[in-house]
Amino acid sequence: MSERAPLGLFGGTFDPVHIGHLRLAEEARESLRLGRVRWIPAGQPWHRAAPQTSPAHRLEMVRRAVAPNPCFEVDAREVASGRPSYTVNTLLALRAELGGDLPLVLILGADAFGKLHTWHRWQELFGLAHIGLATRAGQSVDAGTLDAALACELAARQRDEAQALREAPAGVIVRFDMTPLAVSATDIRARLARGASCRYLAPAAVLDYISHHRLY
Repeated sequence: MSERAPLGLFGGTFDPVHIGHLRLAEEARESLRLGRVRWIPAGQPWHRAAPQTSPAHRLEMVRRAVAPNPCFEVDAREVASGRPSYTVNTLLALRAELGGDLPLVLILGADAFGKLHTWHRWQELFGLAHIGLATRAGQSVDAGTLDAALACELAARQRDEAQALREAPAGVIVRFDMTPLAVSATDIRARLARGASCRYLAPAAVLDYISHHRLY
């Protein structure tokens, strides 16, 4: 059993980062009893269209958004690499730096988890990290809607208690409840494009940065 609190890993394009992202990371930290949450903005995500905003701008917005929370930190490696971002490569690099004993917890929403089988070398992820699976309160992931191989992994690895994340460095899936907030980066970009207010949908520091650099 590890004596060190698990480290949460929260990746995404964050185009832009908003209160839904922040609340999800905070609820993961609390529910899964994580020591810290490390935000990892994607530089060039390989599995979706290129973000509207440059990696450097998205990285800086995340830095400004998480600055008030001492339990949040930012990892710029995927942005700095200048290459397509593969989660398995990021986890391998983190393992090389942090060692093999520290529990790592990859934080995923249900939608992202449902597509996990399409990720590059996805089955290797379980040997490198746990998964903290965010679902709406009272709901569970319907295994019948998942790819068969992914459904098998879920059945074999799912645990009910956050304590399981401390008992090994990787390999289990623990679900936690998230507050459903109807906020999306797509909606925020659309609001900004038509000149509508986004106050309280994203941190003021992020909105000030967007305004100053005339993003979106």
